[in-house]
Amino acid sequence: MKRFSTEAIVGLFVLIGIFCLIYLSVKLGHVEIVGGDNYMVYAEFDSASGVREGAIVEIAGVEIGRVESIILNEDRAKIALKIDSDVVLQEDVIASIKTRGLIGDKIIKISPGGSDRIIKDGGMIRETESAIDFEELLSKYIFGKV
Repeated sequence: MKRFSTEAIVGLFVLIGIFCLIYLSVKLGHVEIVGGDNYMVYAEFDSASGVREGAIVEIAGVEIGRVESIILNEDRAKIALKIDSDVVLQEDVIASIKTRGLIGDKIIKISPGGSDRIIKDGGMIRETESAIDFEELLSKYIFGKV
């Protein structure tokens, strides 16, 4: 019977440790190596100021997806939302840009609808609410355009 050398045992433990770190990085970082179990929906906003790719999409405080991309579509911001496949969005949901906390990151909050029809993969959320621009509101108030 052959005995393993100390170097071989240490090398085996180092490899196991590296694989554990890779696994944790993928799971905790929400990185998808192979596809994923989700679908895409789109929403157009008058302003997507502060929203970044990778921002959270949530319903009732529960994360259901992430922002995949933000592009300019004519004069509006078109945001692609990657939604978990076990979440069903009704056709009459409302997507709003909200701030997490007082000075936190921008998120997309989905308010559930009551329709029987659902949004399919590649579908569009029709009702949207852009974030409130406090600077613009303040300037209107200061210069008397309220």
